[in-house]
Amino acid sequence: MQRRTFLTGVAGTGAAVGSMGQAGAVTTLRQDQQGGGTTHTVGMYTEGSDYYFDPVGLYVEPGDTVEWTIESGQHSTASYSQGNPQASNTLIPEGAKSWDSGVISSGSFSYTFRTEGTYDYYCTPHKSLGMVARIVCGSPGGPAEGTEIPDEVGSGIVPESETIVEDKSLEYPYVPGVSHGGPPALFWGGTGVFAATTLYLYSVYDRATGRYDDNEAGEGEY
Repeated sequence: MQRRTFLTGVAGTGAAVGSMGQAGAVTTLRQDQQGGGTTHTVGMYTEGSDYYFDPVGLYVEPGDTVEWTIESGQHSTASYSQGNPQASNTLIPEGAKSWDSGVISSGSFSYTFRTEGTYDYYCTPHKSLGMVARIVCGSPGGPAEGTEIPDEVGSGIVPESETIVEDKSLEYPYVPGVSHGGPPALFWGGTGVFAATTLYLYSVYDRATGRYDDNEAGEGEY
């Protein structure tokens, strides 16, 4: 059963009956949070035409809590679970509780992970724009493994579970094969390959013109 709590005040001591986030309100929503483990933060962002979770891949231990925080824009976090809005299939471990924060414009939503496995999740209003991400709790497993996530990510892709376990936290956008300077490293690496290829092809063409033939023929005449 989802428990939603509305908190106000600098120290977060004031409380009222739960409600969904509204513009201008500072809202903290919690579901099944009785962990005692580590709390991890995932930001929810709108930047121009980009809508994303950061980190896009995260490793947690059973009992750890993830707190999704609004950094810009209005977003939600919802597990791929049948019954959640826009989720036609379930991509969380068997026996794990689903979650759905609803759309919030400020504050955060927290969920404590108890069941080991792989969890794929999304932002309801931006799911079709690729605002999806993955969490691995303990070790990979469950229906998310070996299944393509239903929605493509805007820039980069959702990391493989084994990569998440190894690196623990992977920032958005994730690009496979880049050790993570992200897109800039990919750009400069690609630029270097392109420049080297261009230089080689120009050299081949330059020699094919025969401009060096006279010099080579005249060597040794002096």
